[in-house]
Amino acid sequence: MFDIKKDIQAMTTFRRNPGKFMKHLKKTKKPLVLTINGKAEAVVQDAEAYQRLLDIAAQADALEGIRQGLEDAKKGRVRPARKALEMFRHNHAIPR
Repeated sequence: MFDIKKDIQAMTTFRRNPGKFMKHLKKTKKPLVLTINGKAEAVVQDAEAYQRLLDIAAQADALEGIRQGLEDAKKGRVRPARKALEMFRHNHAIPR
């Protein structure tokens, strides 16, 4: 759960004691929103949590591709593999 008192900090507070905040980031695995003049300007998180976020995004992209493929098949937007490969060769001037 997002804790407004701990997870939103002024940039100047972060700069005064970055070690303290890094320990907090590693412990909680939650991002930290940094503000300048009261406006959110940056988000900081530990590397492991960021990698998890990238992995989730990559998986979501793959699932979306599968969903689109299934939708195309359902709507009849398909062609035999041989024909698709012939068109690809033709469009990219690839000799047989």
